[in-house]
Amino acid sequence: MRGVTTPRPDGSPADRGTRVRGTRQAEALSIVLDGLPGFCSAQQIHAELRSRGAHVGLTTVYRHLQVLSEDGRVDAIRDASGETLYRKCRSDTHHHHLTCRSCGRSVEVEGRAVERWAEDVALEAGFTDVGHTVELFGLCPGCSSPGCSSPVSSSPGRDSPVRRS
Repeated sequence: MRGVTTPRPDGSPADRGTRVRGTRQAEALSIVLDGLPGFCSAQQIHAELRSRGAHVGLTTVYRHLQVLSEDGRVDAIRDASGETLYRKCRSDTHHHHLTCRSCGRSVEVEGRAVERWAEDVALEAGFTDVGHTVELFGLCPGCSSPGCSSPVSSSPGRDSPVRRS
């Protein structure tokens, strides 16, 4: 899985013409995102919307998720196949994800050392307004246990917030 580019350092959204407005589709999407147990694909989110009777096109779902991701209101990661998975952001601060390679469980982690490193590299190169993507993978405690035979999941499991420096 791969993290998707973070918002601007000042927290402002990128300048784009497409914004999520207070439409029925946006409201339905927000309700579905609130109820997701973990990261899900746009297709899974679209299927859930349809099962609830919402008339929202898949293109609209993708467009809204992209804007919500750029605004920092939705977390987005890429799975091993390159598909982007989404969930409602549980933190209003910049963070990264540590994801289990076996079961897909994901936890939020702070990365102060990464932030300092990115700032130093940008400063040395004379760059400003720099964003970054950081990918962290490993095996969760459950999948690290001897005798665990957890298959790689195509739909990552439930996640829980964890804070570490």
